[in-house]
Amino acid sequence: FFFQEGTRIVQPVLLGKIISYLEYYDPSDSAAFREALAYAAGLSACVLTWAFLHHLYFYHIQRVGMRLRVAVCHMIYRKALRLSNLAMREASTGQIVNLLSNDVNRFDQVTMFLHFLWVGPLQTVVVTALLWMEVGISCLAGMAVLILLLLLQSCIGKSFSSRRSKTAAYTDDRIRSVSEVITGIRTVKMYTWEKSFADLIARLRRKEISKILTSSYLRGLNLASFFALSKIMIFVTFFANALLGNVITASQVFVVVTLFEALRLTGTLHLPMAVEKVSEAVVSIQRVKNFLLLEETSQHNPQLPSDGETIVQLQDFTAFWDKASGIPTLQGLSFTVRPGELLAVVGPVGAGKSSLLSAVLGELPQSQGEVTVRGRIAYVPQQPWLFPGTVRSNILFGKKYEKDRYEKVLKACALEELLEAGDQTVVGDRGTPLSAGQKARISLARAVYQDADIYLLDDPLSAVDAGVSRHLFEQCIRQALHEKITILVTHQLQYLKDASQILILKDGKIMKKGTFAEFPKPGVDFEDILLKTNEEAEPSRVPDSPTLRGQPSESSVQPQESPRPSLEDAAPEDQDTETIQVTLSLESRSEGKVDFKAYKDYFTAGAHWNIIILLILVNIAAQVSYVLQDWWLSSWANEQSTLYATAHGKGKEILVPDPGWYFTPYSVLTAGTVLFGISRSLLMFYILVNSSQTLHKQMLESVLRAPVLFFDRHPTGRILNRFSKDTGHMDDLLPQIIQDFVQTFLLVMGVVGIMVVVIPWTAILLIPLGIIFFVLRRYFLETSRDVKRLECATRSPVFSHLASSLQGRWTIRAFKAQQRFQELFDTHQDLHSEAWFLFLTTSRWFALCLDAVCAIFVIVVAFASLFLAETLNVGQVGLVLSLALTFTVMVPRCVRQSAEAETMMISVERVTEYLDLEKEAPWEYKHRPPPSWPQQGDIDFSNVSFRYSSDGPLVLKDLIPLIDLRKKVGIVGRTGAGKSSLVSALFRLSRPKGEIWIDGIWTATIGLHDLRKKMTVVPQEPVLFIGTMRKNLDPFNEHTDEELWNALEEVQLKEAVEGLPGRLNTELAESGSNLSAGQRQLVSFARAILRKNQILIIDKATSNVDTRTDELIKKKVREKFAQSIVLTITNRLRTVIDSESVMVLDSGRRVEFSRPYKLLQNRNSLFYKMVQHLGEAEAAALTETATQVHMERK
Repeated sequence: FFFQEGTRIVQPVLLGKIISYLEYYDPSDSAAFREALAYAAGLSACVLTWAFLHHLYFYHIQRVGMRLRVAVCHMIYRKALRLSNLAMREASTGQIVNLLSNDVNRFDQVTMFLHFLWVGPLQTVVVTALLWMEVGISCLAGMAVLILLLLLQSCIGKSFSSRRSKTAAYTDDRIRSVSEVITGIRTVKMYTWEKSFADLIARLRRKEISKILTSSYLRGLNLASFFALSKIMIFVTFFANALLGNVITASQVFVVVTLFEALRLTGTLHLPMAVEKVSEAVVSIQRVKNFLLLEETSQHNPQLPSDGETIVQLQDFTAFWDKASGIPTLQGLSFTVRPGELLAVVGPVGAGKSSLLSAVLGELPQSQGEVTVRGRIAYVPQQPWLFPGTVRSNILFGKKYEKDRYEKVLKACALEELLEAGDQTVVGDRGTPLSAGQKARISLARAVYQDADIYLLDDPLSAVDAGVSRHLFEQCIRQALHEKITILVTHQLQYLKDASQILILKDGKIMKKGTFAEFPKPGVDFEDILLKTNEEAEPSRVPDSPTLRGQPSESSVQPQESPRPSLEDAAPEDQDTETIQVTLSLESRSEGKVDFKAYKDYFTAGAHWNIIILLILVNIAAQVSYVLQDWWLSSWANEQSTLYATAHGKGKEILVPDPGWYFTPYSVLTAGTVLFGISRSLLMFYILVNSSQTLHKQMLESVLRAPVLFFDRHPTGRILNRFSKDTGHMDDLLPQIIQDFVQTFLLVMGVVGIMVVVIPWTAILLIPLGIIFFVLRRYFLETSRDVKRLECATRSPVFSHLASSLQGRWTIRAFKAQQRFQELFDTHQDLHSEAWFLFLTTSRWFALCLDAVCAIFVIVVAFASLFLAETLNVGQVGLVLSLALTFTVMVPRCVRQSAEAETMMISVERVTEYLDLEKEAPWEYKHRPPPSWPQQGDIDFSNVSFRYSSDGPLVLKDLIPLIDLRKKVGIVGRTGAGKSSLVSALFRLSRPKGEIWIDGIWTATIGLHDLRKKMTVVPQEPVLFIGTMRKNLDPFNEHTDEELWNALEEVQLKEAVEGLPGRLNTELAESGSNLSAGQRQLVSFARAILRKNQILIIDKATSNVDTRTDELIKKKVREKFAQSIVLTITNRLRTVIDSESVMVLDSGRRVEFSRPYKLLQNRNSLFYKMVQHLGEAEAAALTETATQVHMERK
């Protein structure tokens, strides 16, 4: 590197020697000619050496940068898997994606320029010494300008770092908001929040852009100084020289010019870049460091003791999720579970049931007491988590496939006839296209297949219907796991009689613990926490002994024998693991050239045509003044030499011409160059940063208008990639590269113009040169464009994998699969590195070719000017040679930047691809329904069929007229029968076939917002956003505090929220992870109640809530929505038994529709069979309730 920069400085000295030979040209002096030839040869050697070394250095240094980046990404991911719950409140997915997409890129950039920090000053000193030898003291004037500028630039560099950290914070917020909208898109659409979110993100984007613009202006000044600085330095030097009254020879003029040119690249481009990049990298390193220092979970590896005895034991255990609140999550818990025992944990919402499991998992750190866990753990979370891949790979989760065992697991988990494509069905991000019940069963099957010793089941039965629930309990929990330690959190009280122990929690304390037999029998009232479960003790099946589970009845299949694992098996290096198969389809990429349309969209997005024309004119003006200045200098040097030579032959006496005549135009031209140079830089950055803002806004609007299907088919990571990395390119790199290209392109045009005017024969060389460049560029671009597209496409899986792993980090840790997921991440990253490395090597090869061609050009010009000395004057040769040296730097840079600009335009192309996505129906039509609509809320179906995608299977088939003035309708059916699809059809999340009428208006004739605003849905999977509790209940401040508290009271959450440290202003973590699953459902319920609509749809919204809270909410809803239509979709038959009518769906068709009482009278009805699945006691209780309601209504 040092050697390479050295050869740059020797070039001007050799050039001076060649020019001085021409100045004192004497055809008869052959010794001088040979000497000049030697100088020319030296110059050639320097140019060639420089070309080769320069790129060798950059290639190696960029590889170092790449390795640094990859290593840091690996560390960030490894850390992300270890983050504790508290830390996840500080680091959102958006922030981690931003670290991986924008911050680590600083490593690639900083390594390239780092060494210029010491080379720059060193080179300045050497050049000053050489200039002193040429022109004496006047050179100091020129250097003073440079030093002033460097001081100014280092100040600018400092301000870069503060701006960078502010920009990064805004970018984090923006990406986080976009990420939340994409994850919760169904809720956003059903609640018609698209506009409000678009405004919120636009506000964040405006703040971010204002910071980016100031950075860009500073960058523009840097680039403008690169353009104009050498001219100012030369001007100041010669001005000082003239004031001192020295005459300079032509060789001196051109040595000074080329020495300043040599300094120009290092001093005005690389050094400021180095300062800027280092200060930005420092900020990024600080951000990465802060992230890596966040709190981790304490990983204790449960060990098997020598006797192979597994156990779970808590003694006087107390713990806090949040120490600051001062309220313990769990307090003084003690219990022991041994192999073959089933511990059932019950209690109201927010009692600490899931926290109890996290304590066993080691996720909840203890503050006192102790936890003993011996054995390998399998965990089924309350919200099932699936990674993108096939159903089979989700179940195997890295274990080897064994056909018999696998089929037994499928059977036990009721997954045999699950899907059309069987276990090869590909699951997308967030488990689409599966229903919640299917996801829950796959999650359970994954745990059973692991064949662990301890099973922690967090309410897996709530998401499925009664029949499947009974099957899972009998076949899976009581048989397949009968030798294991099982802790089951549940709200299904009919299963408690089969548990070895029952634990009743409330507010984190044990209210009561014991066996079923020990609880008071008549109307078992479970401490008033749980509602009556069985009116009469069921004689048919009482467990033989309280400690063991009920023996399976003869009819059921014998449990599968699983030998107790020995010590070797329990070691983390299981012999039977294999890699986890993740399927992520690579996104489609465009082929061939970036079309002109992308450029047009890009430039016109930022400014009106008038401003673009102004920009072109300013560019031309800057270039013209620049070129004239060179030409004027050359004719002045000639004049001096001629005077100097003719007046006194070769005498020493010097005639000083009047410098004023030459100086006035020269100063005007210099001033023009500087002014135009700066204004065009600022204008260019203004336009391009603006267009980046406009394109981001259009892309966001387009994505928000896309149908839900788009989000099911595109992983979150892929969409986020456009919003993080591609937008980052448009904000940051692209304007810089385009500005640089335009500037160098015009410089090169100017250089070529002067050469041809001054010495016309150079055109003979320039034409073939131009052709070679053009061919090389075309050849290179064909490869590089596609490599760049590949690089962009291979980046998405990295983000998708990260986002998915963050959601499932508990599961990954419980199954000890961190290593496997880390390897997967590394595989995705390696694929990206391969594409990146290809891009790096092809660019360096291209640059080397260009430089080699340019070097040959300089060599030809140098030797030709010696052989043609007689026909040329000194000024001409000096000008052409000094320009040829500039040419070797500028032309390759220009061609390289043009290629780079085109490859960077791929980011714009990828963003513009998202501008014309398929759209949903319009949000509003001109013809709008009356404001009072719907008054009755009658819903009428006329042959409605529904599928999620044009090529997907029908999920609803020929639904016929439905809701006839009965206000309260329950909708039940087996898991996957199409209950939730009914909601999608009503909300037109995809276009249904047939007609849906509400109050005499066909829903397809009104805008989506007009339709969706009039209905409220409480979704099965609650979506909460980062922010306060108030923001979650009422995201856009439409309600008073009193209304909010009333809504919370109606969903039984008031006490819980009053207990929070900030009450309504308490900050919720990402996706509300600091609330229990039941509480999240209740928050989303409260949100629905606030909307006071005529039609309320409850989609299994209380599946994670205990029966008692469910009953209380049901009562409140009845009172509050007495005049409204309420559709209740549920797997809990108790919830709908007192509805006015019940609709039973089976595989997408409506099979039954009548009053519950009538359906129960018919022994062949599906509803009757579903009720019987609940067990005799529960069935009798439900029949009695139905009869009672029927009598009251008569």
